[in-house]
Parts: sequence; C-alpha cells; structure tokens
Amino acid sequence: MSNFATTVGDLSVSGLLSTYLPVLVVAWAVTLISTPIIRVVAIKTGVVDRPDEARKLHRKPIAYLGGLAVFIGLLAGIATSYTLDVPLPFRPIPISIVIGMFAIVATGFGDDVWGWDPRLKIMGQLIAAAGLSLFGIGTQTASAFLAYFVGTGEIVFEIPIFGGTTINVTEWIGVGIVAVLVLGGCNATNLIDGLDGLLSGTTAIIGGGLLVISLLLALHLTGSDLAKLESTLPVAVVESEGLTLAGARIALCMALIGAMVGFLAFNFNPAMIFLGDTGSLLAGYFCVTIILTLGELGQTHFVVAGLIVFGLPIVDTVLAITRRKVQGLSASTADANHLHHILLRQLGTVKQAVLGMWAIEMVLAMIGVAVVAMSVAGEIRVLVTYLVFIAIFGVVAFAGVFIGLRKRQRKLS
Repeated sequence: MSNFATTVGDLSVSGLLSTYLPVLVVAWAVTLISTPIIRVVAIKTGVVDRPDEARKLHRKPIAYLGGLAVFIGLLAGIATSYTLDVPLPFRPIPISIVIGMFAIVATGFGDDVWGWDPRLKIMGQLIAAAGLSLFGIGTQTASAFLAYFVGTGEIVFEIPIFGGTTINVTEWIGVGIVAVLVLGGCNATNLIDGLDGLLSGTTAIIGGGLLVISLLLALHLTGSDLAKLESTLPVAVVESEGLTLAGARIALCMALIGAMVGFLAFNFNPAMIFLGDTGSLLAGYFCVTIILTLGELGQTHFVVAGLIVFGLPIVDTVLAITRRKVQGLSASTADANHLHHILLRQLGTVKQAVLGMWAIEMVLAMIGVAVVAMSVAGEIRVLVTYLVFIAIFGVVAFAGVFIGLRKRQRKLS
C-alpha cells in the first residue's frame, strides 16, 4: 500500500494528460478515417435518413450508421490505453465496459437497419447495465447516499427460512441506479440528436467536463482511499490490475473526446452522415459509464455532479416529458418542440442553434466541475451538490410545466 500511496502522491495534471494523450489521438484519427468508409457503406446499402416535412430539416437522404465509426474509434482508443505505462495503482478499463458497448451498438444498429421494437432496445440497454452491475461498476453509488441521509451505508436483511440467506439492499439499490441511469442516459442523448453536429459536439463537451473532474479526483486520491479500495476489491483484482479506476476514467474521457471530435468533422452542418441510434445510444451509455465510475468509493455526490455535467440531455428530456404530460400527451410523443427546435426558430439557422445548445452545455459542465472542485477542496458540504442538482433540474421541470400549460391553453382557446 505504501508504494501505491507514494506513486499517487507523485501525480500531476501534465503527467496524466501526457500519459493518456495517445488514447485521444488514436480515437480521433481512427474515427476520422473510418467515418467516410462507413458513410459509403451506408449509402450503398440504403441505410439512410430520409427527410420529412414535420421534424427533419435535411433536404436529401443522409447516411446513417455514423455511430459505427465512433464505436470503432472508441475501441481503438480503449485498446491504446492497455498499452500505456500508467501509474501503479491505476486499473485498466474493465472489459465489462467494452462488452456493454457491444450490446448497445448491436441494439442501435438493429434499430437503424431494421427498425427494432422499442422493447428490444430497452432490453439491449438493460443487458449493458447488467454487465456494469455484475462487475461492480456503479453499484457503490447508493452507499454514501444512504449513509448521509439514513445514517448507515449498508442495509442487509436476513431471511431465516432460506437458511440464513442475506440480501444486501444497498447493492440492489445500486443495481437499480445503474439500470435507471443507463436507460435514462441512452434515451436522453437519443432525444437531443436532432440537429447537425448537436449530439457529437455536446458529447465532446461533456467528455471535457468529465475529464477535468477525473483529473481532480485522481490528484486528490489519498492513502486512505486506496486502503478502502483494497479492502473491498478481490485480492486477485488488486494483484493483477490495481486499485482505482481513476486512470480508466481519464482514458475513457480521452477516447470519448477524440472520437466525437473526429466524427464532428463530417457531422457538423451541413452533415454528411448522422450518428443514428447506434451512435446516440452509445454516446449516452459511454457518458453514463464514466459518471458511474466517479462513485467507486461510494461518493454518490460526485456521481450527481457528473450528471450536472451531463446536463443538456437531461434538461431537454425533463422539458419534453413535463411539457407533454401537462398537455395530456404521451411522454414518448414525437414533436418539433425540443429545446433545439425552439432555439432554431429563435436564432434562424442550424449552426446558431447548435452553438447556442453547446453554450448551455458548457455552462452546465462548468457548474458540475466547480461543485467537484469545491467539494474535494473542502469548501462546500456534500449536501450542496444535491441541492445544486435539485435547483437546476427543478427549475427546468417548472419551465416545462409552464410551457405545457401555455400550449394547452392556446389549444383550448
């Protein structure tokens, strides 16, 4: 443990960035090369998005399956991370994350090509969430929350009739959190993928915010943090892989930024190729996976801060659901009243609307980063993070109700 603690104490921002920079470069280059190839394949096989007059703004069919190019770039970046000489206590990216990526991409690909039933899409997302939970990614997020608000982070029930079988309620709550976040994150990114370059640029900004948080947490790792991880992880994992996912988080963020920036060269207005469900679901899964790893020590408030960084997809989803419910519509009803549609009508061009959405995401990312920075510095209490989260999305929900009431009133009059 002393060797681990000494190594962590020698970390620096410049050292971490230079170590993991190859991941970003490879993900960017591979995505940049593979996107035109995927575009040609999509066009020749007829996997294209055809325009309509109601919601889609492009005037000619645009290739789908851009998500496959992003997937290839992400895999290349992840593969590169395994070759790096990383600090001693840092674990590599868990293979369960990669398995989840395959499940998500298969789900999105099936919908892009064959128009899968929504239930099949949900099943694919739950399989990916189950893979994360099975290997303990994100399941710790419930412990600190329960410890803070209930007084104990470990709730265990014993069932005498089954020979003294115990059920760890905390772990099952954690599994539920993982499932909800994966489902919510995937569908939230899918909802905002409505303008050229919007989701790819937004995801790159989210990746940047999560990268800053990941660097902050890596630099503030302590000997007690490592001791806690050593006491909870299997001995075989500690001896063969290391202790903390701090390095894996940085690598995942680098891969995400590189792949999305590489794809954006072909996706910004006027777009030559779209992400499709393959890419939009993958973007949500990848972001949520990084956010879940922020709670590896049970620090649920860091996960909440990560969700603030992931704020734009959540904002748009909350606005859409509350507005539709107030109007008496189904939450899944498709319309042209998402936040990006509103900005498009106000600003006049796709590029201006996208830049406006990116600006909103940058503000949310800075808030999330600021909350974590002040938290690790001991300048704010844990409760403040929860209050900031509730305040932001509470205001958004109120705005959705207000907009919905106005539209309902106009319809009645």
